[in-house]
Amino acid sequence: MNLPRSSLMLGLLTSGLLSACGSVAPAPSLTAAGDAVATPTASYPYAVTLAVTAADAPEQLAARYDGKVIAFRPQQGYALLATRSATLPQDSAHAPVRESNARAVSGGGMTAFASGKATVWASGKATVWASGQFQVVPENTSIWTQIHLEQAQKLAPHLGQGVKVAMIDTGLDLSHEAFQGSLAPQNEWRDFYDDDNDPSDVGTFGEGGYGHGTNTAGIVLQIAPAATILPLRALGPDGSGDVLSVARAIDWAVSCHASVINLSLGTGSRSKIIQDAMDRASEAGVLITVSAGNEGQNRLNYPADDAASGKHKDRVISVGSVSRLDLKSSFSNYSSHLELMAPGEEVYGPAPHNMLAAWSGTSMSAPVAAGALALALGEHPDARLAAPSSSPEAVAAHLLASADPVDALPGNLPYRGKLGSGRANLETFLRSLKAGDKGN
Repeated sequence: MNLPRSSLMLGLLTSGLLSACGSVAPAPSLTAAGDAVATPTASYPYAVTLAVTAADAPEQLAARYDGKVIAFRPQQGYALLATRSATLPQDSAHAPVRESNARAVSGGGMTAFASGKATVWASGKATVWASGQFQVVPENTSIWTQIHLEQAQKLAPHLGQGVKVAMIDTGLDLSHEAFQGSLAPQNEWRDFYDDDNDPSDVGTFGEGGYGHGTNTAGIVLQIAPAATILPLRALGPDGSGDVLSVARAIDWAVSCHASVINLSLGTGSRSKIIQDAMDRASEAGVLITVSAGNEGQNRLNYPADDAASGKHKDRVISVGSVSRLDLKSSFSNYSSHLELMAPGEEVYGPAPHNMLAAWSGTSMSAPVAAGALALALGEHPDARLAAPSSSPEAVAAHLLASADPVDALPGNLPYRGKLGSGRANLETFLRSLKAGDKGN
C-alpha cells in the first residue's frame, strides 16, 4: 500500500510523567525524582523551560506561569512546564524560555510501506547468516551486504550484548516474535503518548505511522541481534507528537541507562527543549542517532541539523538515506551539515500482528547507525569509562571516518559535499575500532 509521502512524515508527541526509570508515582503530582505523573501535555500549546534551584517550589512555579510543572530537577538546574499562556511574566531569576508544543511538529519519518509488501514473519531462524544469505530477513540480504554486515558481525561476536538502545517512536508490537527476549525489563517501558506503561504500537495496519516503531526497532536488532530494546512511545498513530513528551522520553532513556537513543523523527524548527534533553543525554555518555528528514531538500530537520554543532556534537549523528546503488534517495534531505548515509529504501522489518513489511525513509537509515553503534559498544562494555579509543565519542567518530564516500558517484554529483562522510561500512568500522585499541 503506497500512502502519500506527505501524510507519513513523523513528528514528536505527548505526555505522561513518572519518577525514576521503572517506577511510577501513584498520583498526579511531582515525585521525589522531580517528574510529574498523569499530566498529558498534548493539549498544551506551549512548553517552557526554567532555570531552578532547590529553593524553588514547583507549586509556586506552576501558579506563576499558569501551567503544570512536568519535570523539576534542581540538581540539574532546570524545570519543564506545560502552559496555555501565550505570554510569560518577567522573571530574570528563572530565565524562562517558551516555545511551541504543538503536535504539528513534522517528522523525519518514512515514505510508505514499500509497494504494499507485507508477509507473515517467519520464525524459528536460528542463524544470522548462512551461505551468503541473511537468514533472519532474507529480503534484506542485498542491503546488509552493501554495508558489510556479515563481516562486521563476525568481528563483533557479542552482537551488541549488554547494550540498551532506546527507541523513541510510535511504540512496538511488544508481542512480536522478533522482540521476544530482546526487550528491556517491563518496568522500564513507558508510553508518553497515552500516559501509561504500555508502549504498544497502536493504529490501523497500512495507515499513518502505525508500525513505524516496530520496524525501526527491528532494524536495530537485525544489525545487533543481542542488543536490548527499550520501547518508549512518544508518537501517536498519525506519527505526530509534542516537544515535551519527546524531551521527557530522552530523559527517561538516560535514567534507564540506555547507551544509544534512536530518534527517527524531526521538526522543521529548532526546539531548545529537545536540544537541551539531548545535551543532557550526551553529557551522560549516551550516543544519539537522528534521521535527516524526508523532504528531499537541501536542509536537515531538527534535531538532525544540530548534530554537527550541538553542545555534545561528537555523540550525535545525523543520518540520510541511500539506495542499494549508493545513490541519494530521492526523499532524503541533504546538507553540508549531514554526517552519514545508510540504506533507507524498502528496508524490511517486523510489522504489527507478527508480520514482516518494508518501509522507506531516513527513519529506516537512523536505526542502521544505531544498530552499528550497539554492535561496537557490545565489544566495549565499559565505553563510558574506557580509554579514548573506545569512548562513546570515539566510537561515533570511527563510524563516520570509516564510511565509504559516495558523493563522487555520477548520480550524486549534484549533492557533492552534502552527503556526510559517506555510506556506513560496518566492517571497516569494526576493524578501525580494533586497530584503535591496539594503538593504545
